[in-house]
Amino acid sequence: MNEASTHGHLLGGRVIYAQPAEGFRSGIEPVLLAAAVPARPGERVLEGGSGAGAALLCLAARVPGVLGLGVERDPVLTRLAEHNAAANNATGLAFATADLTAPADIGMFHHACANPPYHPQAGTRSPLSSRDSAKRGRDNLLADWTAALAAALRHRGTLTLILSAALVPESFAAMAAAGCRPTALLPLLPAPDRPAKLALVHGIKGGRSPLRLLAGLVLHAEGGGFTPAAEAILRDGAALKL
Repeated sequence: MNEASTHGHLLGGRVIYAQPAEGFRSGIEPVLLAAAVPARPGERVLEGGSGAGAALLCLAARVPGVLGLGVERDPVLTRLAEHNAAANNATGLAFATADLTAPADIGMFHHACANPPYHPQAGTRSPLSSRDSAKRGRDNLLADWTAALAAALRHRGTLTLILSAALVPESFAAMAAAGCRPTALLPLLPAPDRPAKLALVHGIKGGRSPLRLLAGLVLHAEGGGFTPAAEAILRDGAALKL
């Protein structure tokens, strides 16, 4: 790669992963997001804001034969994602540099997912423009992304988002407006005695099932390190059933 990047691994070494040395760098969010997408072999998955491809790469490692398209507006990240897909022989994955909300003929998908930018416009800006643009959401961005992802879904297709807990009410409204009624909410707790900072929201296009508030997933144990439940997802590639 020409861009300055670092090389590491995801899922306990099962996924080779390069990402920018500076700017936006992946955390555990895309790994958790991938674990929550209920895809099966041969099904198509659309990801908005795919970055260097972490979520789709983890999904492909868990579900061989899955087909994924990542839409990312930063061409540097798109090139890294393509490099990562090739390095992992993930032939079913493709990445495109585009605005998710701009109309495009990309076909229909069984599942869609995203980790939308969530920092408020008025917050402190990062000195690195790539990191700032990846994290900072403009007004109505969540509603626009949700509408775009839902529009590409087949009837009864699933939409899964990982986002700040503060955005859960807004995500519910956006999903309902897009015809993707929320069916499950999973709080992600940083520790047993601390409130959730992140949450996974799951919906079904055309679905009518009532919302289920799931028991929160505790990420870190009291003595440090990940809990066994989190370790099974982040290291072993277990699925998160919502």
